Amino acid sequence: MKPRTLAGADVRAGRNIVPPRRPYPVLLPRGVIGREPAERLCLVRGRGALVWDSAGRQLVDTLAGLGQCAVGYGRTELADAAAAQMRELAAFPLHAGPVNEPALLLAERLAELSPVAGSRVSFTSSGSEGVETALKLARLAHFQHDGSDRPLVLALDGGYHGMTAGALAVTTSPAAHRGLGPPSGHVLRLTRPDPSRLGPHPVPALLAELERALARAGPHRVSALIGEPVLGFAGNIVPPEGYWPGVRRVLDDHGILLIADEVATGYGRTGDWFASPRFGMCPDLVVTAKALTSGYIPMGAVLTGERALRMLDGFPLLHGFTASGHATAAAVALANLDIIERERLAQRAAETGARLLAALRPLEELPWVRAVRGCGLMLAVEFTEDPAVAERARLLPGRAAEAGVLIPTAHPVIRLTPPLVITDVQAQRIADVVTGEVRRLGG
Repeated sequence: MKPRTLAGADVRAGRNIVPPRRPYPVLLPRGVIGREPAERLCLVRGRGALVWDSAGRQLVDTLAGLGQCAVGYGRTELADAAAAQMRELAAFPLHAGPVNEPALLLAERLAELSPVAGSRVSFTSSGSEGVETALKLARLAHFQHDGSDRPLVLALDGGYHGMTAGALAVTTSPAAHRGLGPPSGHVLRLTRPDPSRLGPHPVPALLAELERALARAGPHRVSALIGEPVLGFAGNIVPPEGYWPGVRRVLDDHGILLIADEVATGYGRTGDWFASPRFGMCPDLVVTAKALTSGYIPMGAVLTGERALRMLDGFPLLHGFTASGHATAAAVALANLDIIERERLAQRAAETGARLLAALRPLEELPWVRAVRGCGLMLAVEFTEDPAVAERARLLPGRAAEAGVLIPTAHPVIRLTPPLVITDVQAQRIADVVTGEVRRLGG
């Protein structure tokens, strides 16, 4: 049978045929480089940190999908790992009874890499499923430990944790909550640790706010705090020194568990395998996904440490998904982790990210730029609340694409999370184009 192609284009060969403007039967979120499928860039091919659209343009990718494609596009090793596993045993869910070898090997590998001592691994298909799993485990841990019901969860304003019901409850996104009623009353919001808005020494005030929130709610009713080591969706916000250690101390005083959402920061993105140790977070549970497989196949993993495991001891846990421990996904993840380790991509992210951040720093001198910040290859340029700048920034992704760089929606912040394999030349191209376009926003 002849393979189906988009608008007659041989996508496999990357031929440069522009798809016609017609309504495609696909439901997409609005506001991401065009409003309808036919108005958006249509990508047909990728290699390393480069992608090509259906019009034949070569673009340096600053998105890595949604930050997941750590090892870059076109990695035949990952395709080969998937094909080889599919020929043997494509999938068998771990909670069905038998286990499968790739999932067991991956669990051992993740337990070795985990920032939490003595971790055991729960597999999911996404970060959202991982957040649901971690929230459930935290609450059940308290119930099993002392019979207490702790329905409340602390979350940071601006935090992003997914779009399923439980994950959305701890996610800050008015647009995502629209039409669904008010966010869950079981979530207590805390001010995001953003030095650009709070000044150079915000930690004492933030910890005092945490103490007040616990006093009002009753700490015995709070099961966990969930937070990203670096707040990604909010604008790649790097917390001030001492913030996470201080939070950990307060939680320890009340027996509250800490969940690190490392879906965006894990597996080399910030310059280390995981970001939570760098910031002194010391979590009890760690949620991961995205770069675990570099997005080649959906998979996530929750790493549960010794403290939570002791609390859960003996609990008859009923939890899992059809694709939990998917054998093919696990085989791809193992090959992907080998690439990250062999090519030293975490170190590369730290070094390339530092150079890119230094190249973007001069933009802070512009009156319409609030801050330039970054940690590894997780960088951002944030603008002030100027309506004129906001209006001009809407054109920035299109102009950048014409200059050969793919960037996301540009207001109020440009978030840059390119593949970790990005070259120095490609990184400099990003710096040149973003710098030039941001300077043009002044009118």
